[in-house]
Amino acid sequence: MKYRRLIMLLTMLLTGAWAMAQSLAVNAPGVVTDTEIFKVIYTATGKTDRFNGPDFANFQVLAGPSQSTMSSTSIVNGKITQSYEISYTYMLQASAVGKYTISPATAEIDGKTVSSKSVTIEVVKETSASAGSQGGSGQSSRQSGGQSQGSSSGSQTGVGDIQMRLVLNKTNVVKGEPVIATLKLYSRAAIAGFEDVKFPSFNGFWNQEIDTPQNIEFKRETFNGSIYDAALLRKWMLLPQQSGEITIDPAELVCAVQVRNSSPGGRSIFDDFFDSYETVRKRVTTPAIKVNVRSLPAGAPKSFTGGVGDFKMNVSVTPQSVKSHEAASLIITISGTGNINLIDAPSFQFPADFEAYDVKRDEKVSAGSNGTTGTKTFEYPFIPRSHGEFTIGPVEFSYYDVKTGKYATLSSGPIPFTVERGSASDAMVVSSGTDKQSVRVLGEDIRFIRTAVPSLSTDSVFLVASPLMYIILGACVLIFIILSLTLKKYMKMKADVAGVRNRKANSVAKARLKNAGAYLKQNLYSAFYEELHKALEGYVSDKFRLAMTDLNRDSIGQALKDAGRSEEMVNRMLALLDACDYARYAPSSGTEAMENHYREAMEVISGIEKQ
Repeated sequence: MKYRRLIMLLTMLLTGAWAMAQSLAVNAPGVVTDTEIFKVIYTATGKTDRFNGPDFANFQVLAGPSQSTMSSTSIVNGKITQSYEISYTYMLQASAVGKYTISPATAEIDGKTVSSKSVTIEVVKETSASAGSQGGSGQSSRQSGGQSQGSSSGSQTGVGDIQMRLVLNKTNVVKGEPVIATLKLYSRAAIAGFEDVKFPSFNGFWNQEIDTPQNIEFKRETFNGSIYDAALLRKWMLLPQQSGEITIDPAELVCAVQVRNSSPGGRSIFDDFFDSYETVRKRVTTPAIKVNVRSLPAGAPKSFTGGVGDFKMNVSVTPQSVKSHEAASLIITISGTGNINLIDAPSFQFPADFEAYDVKRDEKVSAGSNGTTGTKTFEYPFIPRSHGEFTIGPVEFSYYDVKTGKYATLSSGPIPFTVERGSASDAMVVSSGTDKQSVRVLGEDIRFIRTAVPSLSTDSVFLVASPLMYIILGACVLIFIILSLTLKKYMKMKADVAGVRNRKANSVAKARLKNAGAYLKQNLYSAFYEELHKALEGYVSDKFRLAMTDLNRDSIGQALKDAGRSEEMVNRMLALLDACDYARYAPSSGTEAMENHYREAMEVISGIEKQ
């Protein structure tokens, strides 16, 4: 048993070691100054037997390669994973200003020869501004501004050089042609945060954010011949919706910058320990940018649906053969790059006996540097109502080709489609190339025509002007009169609001006394008398049409007398209300008193109702 476990463990170790991926990665800055000393690091993943460094032409190797090793083993769900890395570090300095490519390095890892990628490093002239932005390590990578065109604006003050650029990849386009707008921040200062961010509204453009960093990450980049710490703020895809000159409003934000307050007098080696910092806010903006949008040329094909870019079309029918009265679909797939997300469904003709349904749409697209790339699918469900050989289409799709500056039309050609005979009830067939009037009868011969004179008979009674009709009309009139009288009486009763309140007084009082009875059973002294007092006052208000705001001892007594209630009943009601008022603000007098008052309230209400 022990040997079996040992063999399994060795097998897992060997399998995990063998399954390690071999790779050789390189990490180098994208831009440096001509006086800067920087690092280039090669990291080999796996057991490395030999490493061959690259040819560092145009760079001086000041030190290296120095090696460092790291290994680790992890077991997850019984699976062993080993990691073994060796890093080779070079210290370099550029020989001259320019852009240079370092050739790949090679290494033999686990018996396999692996190469790294080549890297390109741009060397710029040393300036005081560039030196201030290096940060010492020189290991941040560069995000290239590429061939973008646009405008920039910034601020260079005592708080540091901070600039913001809104860059467009093109400023002269046709209507509907995608434009990529990139907003970046360039800084040589210690930025602690951002406030009051205002992005452009892009009036005149349909716009979509295609890159929205959750965390602002600064990387080294050259701008105007100097090195900055650059960060991507936003990237949009714009589709111009109108022709003419469109102005993009400025973007702006407020940067919170940390500024050193140096000690008075000359600087010393202790300044880094005793200097303090303060946060200064600096507003930066981009200038307005103008985009020239040309109208699409005249003479657009009939099948043009607004597509601008470079597209392909695929048309298919699924299934390729069906029986009559069975469902099928014609699927059109448009793929390519451009404003594919705004393309509408192409139009075409189904055969006359095909019943078409609403088009279904689906798109799988992603935004890139040239616009939206991907596919948009249109599904046209249909049901053939006859069998035979048919032709669908042709399907045509036209778009404006930005590269050629002309309209291009894609066509599927005629699409043959076979419909087999369905159920036996399908006796009609329409041949391809004919209309609905060209039909013939299948499945049976012409039936025998009867020559005898048919006998006619009456199967039903004619209702108009018959006695039955007058009986039905009389019954309808009688029912209408009865319903009218009943409804009139009901509406009169509903209109008598006071009468309704009077009729409901007794039932409402009993309901309120029911709640008081529940508090009585629970021996809740204050709650009982509060509910009992509400029940009595509510009863009097409903019974004698008094507003709750007008209720007091005198108005209640007077209302009972005016209604012809006896002196005894008036006194009992007033005494009961006095007892409730007293009990709500006095200590508990026991359950017996509560029961007596509850019984007295029931008797008083019943007595008033009887008189």
